[in-house]
Amino acid sequence: MQIRVLGCSGSIAAGNRTTSFLLDHDVLIDAGTGVGDLTLDELARIDQIFISHSHLDHVLAIGLLADSVARRRVALGRPPIGVHALAATLDALRTHVFNGVIWPDFSRLPDARNPVLKFVPISVGQRLELGARQVEVLPAAHTVPAVGFALRAAPAADAPAWVYSGDTGPNPALWERLAQMRVATLVIETAFGDEEIELARISRHLSPALLGAELARFKQPADVFITHIKPGELDVVMAEIGRLDTPHRIRQLAAGQVMRVG
Repeated sequence: MQIRVLGCSGSIAAGNRTTSFLLDHDVLIDAGTGVGDLTLDELARIDQIFISHSHLDHVLAIGLLADSVARRRVALGRPPIGVHALAATLDALRTHVFNGVIWPDFSRLPDARNPVLKFVPISVGQRLELGARQVEVLPAAHTVPAVGFALRAAPAADAPAWVYSGDTGPNPALWERLAQMRVATLVIETAFGDEEIELARISRHLSPALLGAELARFKQPADVFITHIKPGELDVVMAEIGRLDTPHRIRQLAAGQVMRVG
């Protein structure tokens, strides 16, 4: 199982693309601006999209992707692309994005019987089988309903997992679940430096000090990769993280990085 990092920045600037991961060749985990680096052929192979929450930096590419591949998928008789998210997230997409004002409703286009997108509600704790792969929905604690995901190359309970926290502040429920699984890689956000720790708390994100407190709950030494740092703040945030007293191997995530599990 291969995960390619398409984007992992907290916002945009030259060289910065917002959150999206490509699982093998056919599944997106979040759909930020990094999706735009895929070729048209690569976009056309995507059959499933898993969305952590409704914020723009994680959903922006869904509608653009649908528009790019609509004619090709319809001509080939391909089924709709499944968009998997919490019911509240899907409601937000229908109301605020796919409403005919901000963007056409591709869950009803080119017609209601043969749409490009199909909205599929998911819930925390759910495990979805994608062939030999499994996606588990994890709890997140953000300003809107949100989740993270654990990906496994096999459905076996003890198969190593690639874990993505999603956007989250302090989240005891996440560590309770991770204590019960074998974690190969943890991708976790740290959006702000400690100088802005109060902003991190208000916006339900992490800073290095908050990250340190969270990782102290995680007793399984693991490879930890930091995502969602704001443009221009990378050096400051990673320097502060480097001073944490932790057994985990912590590095920054980078667009273009390829990670393998299983």
